[in-house]
Amino acid sequence: MRKKYSSGAKWEQEVGYSRAVRIGKILEISGTTSIENGVFVYPNDAYAQTKQIIKIAQSVLIQAGGTLKDVIRTRMYVTDISLWKEVGKAHGDFFKDIKPATTMVEVSALIDPQMLVEIEFTAYLAD
Repeated sequence: MRKKYSSGAKWEQEVGYSRAVRIGKILEISGTTSIENGVFVYPNDAYAQTKQIIKIAQSVLIQAGGTLKDVIRTRMYVTDISLWKEVGKAHGDFFKDIKPATTMVEVSALIDPQMLVEIEFTAYLAD
């Protein structure tokens, strides 16, 4: 059974995607950037953007009946790999004990030049 979760962002309909999709016990959370109430927040602050992104993912996880402890994989896309310590520190603030499999790669750009980080999440929900 496929369950879709929406954030209500206009881009979901325009582009044709869901904030997250759950099939069975697997929850895939789409690439997430630092948005709050439909507005991009923390321009040019990789640490704050990463924390906001993880909070957004946490919200979707709760909606799906899970927690950050259910995250088994993260994929981090950064526009400047020299910011890896800031991104890594924020990631560690949430995941230092959970330790999901993870990847961090540099990409040439994200949709908005102020966006420094985008993260995808995979969770295994035990219910």
